[in-house]
Amino acid sequence: MTDDTLARYRESIDNIDAALVFMLAERFKITKAVGEHKAKTGLPPADPNRESIQIERLRSLAKSANLDPDFSEKFLRFIIDEVIHHHRKAGAGMTG
Repeated sequence: MTDDTLARYRESIDNIDAALVFMLAERFKITKAVGEHKAKTGLPPADPNRESIQIERLRSLAKSANLDPDFSEKFLRFIIDEVIHHHRKAGAGMTG
């Protein structure tokens, strides 16, 4: 027996998950270019001031969207940490 309502919900969830994957891939493609630019120009891999501004901006957006701001911050922190890790690897590869 099939629950059509549940199937529709799950199809929407699957579509959203796919969109998130593609959006993250696009974001990491751009941040990779940023990391390469930073490595070439001698800029540090991290920008704590920008990170703080982005976190506050996303916390505010989360509140507007009725999403837990703490969750949005954790999610962004995870992404930022991964981006910095990639920037450091790019920088090490270019100087090593």
